[in-house]
Amino acid sequence: MTMTTAGVIFVLALVAALVAVYRPFGDYMFRAVSGTRQSRVERGIFRLVGVNPAAEQSWGVYARSVLAFSAVSILFLYLFQRVQNHLWLSLGFDPVVPHGAWNTAVSFVTNTNWQSYSGESTMGHLVQMAGLAVQNFASAAVGIAVAVALVRGFARSRTGQLGNFWVDLIRIVLRILLPVAVLGAIVLMIGGVVQNLSAGAEVTTLTGGAQTITGGPVASQEVIKELGTNGGGFYNVNSAHPFENPTGWTNWLEIFLIFLIPFSMPRVFGRMVGQNRQGYAIAAVMGILAFASVVITNVFELTGHGTVPQAVGAALEGKEVRFDVSNSATFAAATTLTSTGAVNSFHDSYTPLGGMMTMLNMMLGEVAPGGTGSGLYGLLILAVITVFVAGLMVGRTPEYLGKKIGAREIKFASLYFLITPALVLTGTAAAFATGNNSTALNVGPHGLSEVLYAFTSASNNNGSAFGGITVNTTWWDTALGLCMLLGRFLPIIFVLGLAGSLARQAPTPASEGTLPTHRPLFVGMVVGVTVVLVALTYLPALALGPLAEGL
Repeated sequence: MTMTTAGVIFVLALVAALVAVYRPFGDYMFRAVSGTRQSRVERGIFRLVGVNPAAEQSWGVYARSVLAFSAVSILFLYLFQRVQNHLWLSLGFDPVVPHGAWNTAVSFVTNTNWQSYSGESTMGHLVQMAGLAVQNFASAAVGIAVAVALVRGFARSRTGQLGNFWVDLIRIVLRILLPVAVLGAIVLMIGGVVQNLSAGAEVTTLTGGAQTITGGPVASQEVIKELGTNGGGFYNVNSAHPFENPTGWTNWLEIFLIFLIPFSMPRVFGRMVGQNRQGYAIAAVMGILAFASVVITNVFELTGHGTVPQAVGAALEGKEVRFDVSNSATFAAATTLTSTGAVNSFHDSYTPLGGMMTMLNMMLGEVAPGGTGSGLYGLLILAVITVFVAGLMVGRTPEYLGKKIGAREIKFASLYFLITPALVLTGTAAAFATGNNSTALNVGPHGLSEVLYAFTSASNNNGSAFGGITVNTTWWDTALGLCMLLGRFLPIIFVLGLAGSLARQAPTPASEGTLPTHRPLFVGMVVGVTVVLVALTYLPALALGPLAEGL
């Protein structure tokens, strides 16, 4: 069997599995976020934190709750790292330096999980488990909660209430993320992923005084990072490490877990608005963009130009032979199409156009299918922009799901779309203007790609690294931390503002001039608007970087 044939079977099996779970798992998540009954554990937690599960919140209160929870989480995680040398299971590691602790705290709370350090030689077990792994759950749950709040804005009328953030957060963690994480961890352990503490406590000193850890609580963190679409890994080489991703079928499982929740979220959307066909339309947009990206990335890596790639038949540099080129390229597409950031190969060593695809996936706004929750609300914003453009074409007030898209709504949608490109391009320009691009190992177009990728990953809360650039300096940790912070919470504020505006509207009956938003025409329009907006925004930067190198 050729590498290309194996890659095709790998992708088709993945598509079949995602199609099979779309309806049952989507329905399960819908019941989890929409049910009114509370479990005994949930009632205990509500009493402990003083939450009335029957009380709902306006969009402003919901947004303040998200920001307050995240601010406290950042402060706690920062302090946790700064005092880790005094904690149990610290493994003798020193406190994390202030700029590194700031960057890591912001990274994990914003669902980015960008790591400017080697986990196995920087963080003790307690910080990894009680700090970083907890935020893998909490930050992912925040994204789903915000998406659910936006969908409630479409589904409700004449009300300012969007639900209760604290109820949504607790339900999502207990009913969705924890159960699937436990099952996934068991399967990964069966596949050979390490789950222990004793081996992890054995620190061996190598020649020159460097330290490395021979094991650790990897299995649970691995499934959490994939399920929560976070990139933080126990080992610096992430999912390329045999302790984290030992075989070809665990590689397939991790990609499936990456896509599981984001691709099932449109089903939740369709159920909540009472029109499953609307969910199918959003899922179709996600599927078209994702499938196109996987295919194109594979083509660039399997037929990569250059003397060495052509001599060996593919671009093998920086890839694990147990995954081959195709399955590595598929993983790279999956991790950058979502907010995962986990890697099983070295993106810096990809062909210029293959590396460009990993950047382009993030530049799409990570909506194909995107992160847990963030992918759905990002794509719904693009759907709102699409119906607005369509309305301008025919001279009618645009409508989406019976809600008029007026000046207030399109301002929220436009601000949501513009904030991330502004952070990416401003950050890249600042790195060159201040000379901090000198930490890149390459010059010319590839050096620009390394810097551009870093800011694209941080601002889109992806967390994957292109490599080939040193980012654990004060300037880089501070700049990327600011991009992660603003790239996460400003869009969330705009999403919740849009949700509140929609929820207050009275429903608008459909008429002959209403654009059907469940048909192939609308699906194609959303795909086109997404691609055109990204092309207009990022083409100059891409032309100076990967396109120039590739051509």
